[in-house]
Amino acid sequence: MGKNVEIYTDGACKGNPGPGGYGVVLVSGDRKKELSGGFRKTTNNRMELLACIEGLRSLNRPCKVVLTSDSKYVVNAMVKGWAKKWRSRGWKLSPSKPAKNPDLWMQLLDLCETHEVQFEWVKGHSEHPENERCDELAVAASNGKDLPADLDFKTPSIPKGDLFSV
Repeated sequence: MGKNVEIYTDGACKGNPGPGGYGVVLVSGDRKKELSGGFRKTTNNRMELLACIEGLRSLNRPCKVVLTSDSKYVVNAMVKGWAKKWRSRGWKLSPSKPAKNPDLWMQLLDLCETHEVQFEWVKGHSEHPENERCDELAVAASNGKDLPADLDFKTPSIPKGDLFSV
């Protein structure tokens, strides 16, 4: 495996769904790189996932990575093997309940096969310098003008049988 890299990530969303952004800080030795981007209608969880994906995608060769996120959704799904289980079930949480964001989970799982990734959770807004910087980047990106559409975001449909039938 290649060089050691630390990746810090965060996602932000004004409204959920609403305008959202992601922020990434990559550190390798004395080198540091920042990434960010935003979308006009998305969710916080999609931005948390996309931050991880964009951080890993930016690496130009296989690396040993410690990826730190304040998203329990992301960290638990990867550390506890939930995302792999969802994939093995055809992106289902249970036989009748689909997993959310399969397009992004698929990309993240594929990138984790290229890199050796250790996920770590950090409490958000706890004065962790890199996490605070990622939050600044994500919020700034969510406030951007003329944000593109998150083409794979789908407004959740209301399941049949959950409303009064006529």
